[in-house]
Amino acid sequence: MIRRLFIRKAAAAIAAATFPASYLSLSGRAIARPRRHRVEIEGFRFTPDRLEVAVGDTITWINRDIAPHTATATDGGWNTGELVKDAEASVTVVSGMQTTYFCAFHPMMKARFSITPKDQ
Repeated sequence: MIRRLFIRKAAAAIAAATFPASYLSLSGRAIARPRRHRVEIEGFRFTPDRLEVAVGDTITWINRDIAPHTATATDGGWNTGELVKDAEASVTVVSGMQTTYFCAFHPMMKARFSITPKDQ
């Protein structure tokens, strides 16, 4: 009986140790890991021009055009800086950040993302 109890506790400890802590919130509910999203800039367009992201996710823009581009928040709160051909830059999503953006060199280029709660 004692041996069986020891084996159960050991198995539970091993299972707990091998389950990534990043999957659990403080309430014990499973949560998603941060995701990486990619936006291609080509033909003077952001593709996709709409994204659904969560706080902690990373958005990476890569410029496929010959002309330089940026991804710049409409309120100026974040900016990838100048991206020359094949250059890329990333921004990590934080709560309350501006979700609409444009290219500072070509203001007609516009896109947006929406931030969803992490546990969805």
